[in-house]
Amino acid sequence: MNQHRPDLHSLAAAYALDALEPAEREDFAAHLSHCEDCRTEVAEFEATAARLAGAAAQDPPSALKQRTMAAVEGVRQLPPRVPETGAAPRTTRALKRKAVPLALAASVAAAVSFAGLAAWQYQESRDARQQAQQAEQQLDAVSTVLAAPDARTVHGRATNGALTTVVSSDRQNRAVFTAAGLPAPAEGRTYQLWLDRDGTMRPAGFIHSDGTVPLDGDSAGAGAVGLTLEPVGGSPQPTTTPLLLLALPA
Repeated sequence: MNQHRPDLHSLAAAYALDALEPAEREDFAAHLSHCEDCRTEVAEFEATAARLAGAAAQDPPSALKQRTMAAVEGVRQLPPRVPETGAAPRTTRALKRKAVPLALAASVAAAVSFAGLAAWQYQESRDARQQAQQAEQQLDAVSTVLAAPDARTVHGRATNGALTTVVSSDRQNRAVFTAAGLPAPAEGRTYQLWLDRDGTMRPAGFIHSDGTVPLDGDSAGAGAVGLTLEPVGGSPQPTTTPLLLLALPA
């Protein structure tokens, strides 16, 4: 029964994510040799997957080394130990008496410095973990749609020149939006996504720069995906003319 066999053109996303069965992958690889559109889609999806994976990685804060070295330099070094030879002169005994509180003060200063550094590092680490978890969840959501057997792809160009792609899956009841060449919005503005249901635009999340994001809400029954410029924080309804209204496959 050939009606259940997916159209080769719809397998670009799954191929880029290495989610095809061996036989399907072999067929699609042969198809790529003579289909320029699919080669372009595969390259775009591979680049998007790499950007999303990279978002989960966190580099050490650039100021970490400077903060650590500053804390170390602020710790007073203890004097070297020397063997005692008989009764110590009065000056030596006085220096020893002073060295004890100085060493204690240095230890306290070091403890305070490193405690502050540890607290800062803990906060940085916690923020990095949260960002990594959010990126991982987003990557999972996007990958699930792109690898769905019934994934359907449509392309469009926004009025500001950005190239856009929407991949939707009825089985997953989700859709993802990709933008390339998206100009930076003016200060105080942001790009908001919408799902058009029978002429009613429903908020579907935001996209802040080039890349791929899952749309908020169920895409089943939506006729189109919209993109507008809105005040930062978003709007319950579009307040500007849509930059894009991309019809979804029926």
